[in-house]
Amino acid sequence: MAIIKKLLVIGVVVTVAAAGGFSWWAKHSLTTGGEPIEFTINPGSGVASSAQQMVAAGVPINPTMFALLARLTGDAARIKAGSYELKPGTSPRRLLTQLVRGEFAQEAIVIIEGWTFRQMRQAIGSHDRLKHDTVKLTDQELMGKISTEFKDPEGLFFPDTYLFAKGSSEIEIYRRAHQAMLDHLNAAWEKRNKALPYKTPYEALIMASIVEKETGQKSERNMIAGVFVNRLRTGMLLQTDPTVIYGMGEAYAGQIRKKDLLTDTPYNTYTRGGLPPTPIALPGLQSLNAALAPAETPALYFVARGDGTSHFSDNLLDHNRAVNRFQRGITNGPLTESH
Repeated sequence: MAIIKKLLVIGVVVTVAAAGGFSWWAKHSLTTGGEPIEFTINPGSGVASSAQQMVAAGVPINPTMFALLARLTGDAARIKAGSYELKPGTSPRRLLTQLVRGEFAQEAIVIIEGWTFRQMRQAIGSHDRLKHDTVKLTDQELMGKISTEFKDPEGLFFPDTYLFAKGSSEIEIYRRAHQAMLDHLNAAWEKRNKALPYKTPYEALIMASIVEKETGQKSERNMIAGVFVNRLRTGMLLQTDPTVIYGMGEAYAGQIRKKDLLTDTPYNTYTRGGLPPTPIALPGLQSLNAALAPAETPALYFVARGDGTSHFSDNLLDHNRAVNRFQRGITNGPLTESH
């Protein structure tokens, strides 16, 4: 009888010690330093398989103990497939929480204000952490997978930093950027002055893209938009070089010539009145807001000063003087007519 009692006591002590050791293991860091360890849990994996996949990827974990932890916490069937990252200092318990919550490793891609859609496609297509499933699609085919309303993709994606899980589809980025642009555009449209000369939000988007390409000075965007709105209202040609350059496509070699201004294309605002048929770039939020809340100004002209800012004029005589001063270095002498 005494022997049985002694064995029971020993059993209890061992059980308590084992439980204590297991609890300590579950709460303490698997790694103490070094680089994060990337690993992937494949779809359909059970807890034992998931543990083995982590070990194979270099995660220093005991697969049997991890599987036991998942079963004891009731999380064994809740692990989500995906790409993860084990950061230094992570405990087995915290690691299990990552897998259950689907806290995937985050990658990022930056879409720049003023890029064309072509540049956006190049950036997405060259990102090595995305699943490249749109490479063989034309622009129109790609747009068809995203929208039933628009056929031409130019300007319809919001420039921003987008986070995604490693291995995500390119389509996911395009859809998110497109929806973000629609959300920002529609919000600005709702707050617009109803007297603006735009029939649709898309026309405002076209204007925003022109404003985006005309100046790098954020403080001047409302004034630039004000000038172009004034020109639309009075029936003047917009005469903006960025639209001409866009219409030239690959023929543009870094310099715009007089013959380029005279060569008619759908985007040549020197030869055609009104707005071009589509946006010419991806406008940012400030350009969107400028297009829909332009400065109230009498200005009809502007010219670059050479320091990144512009000089605005409300008549051609003053504008020509400004062109001579800031672009030709002439302070006195005959005026040369400009746009």
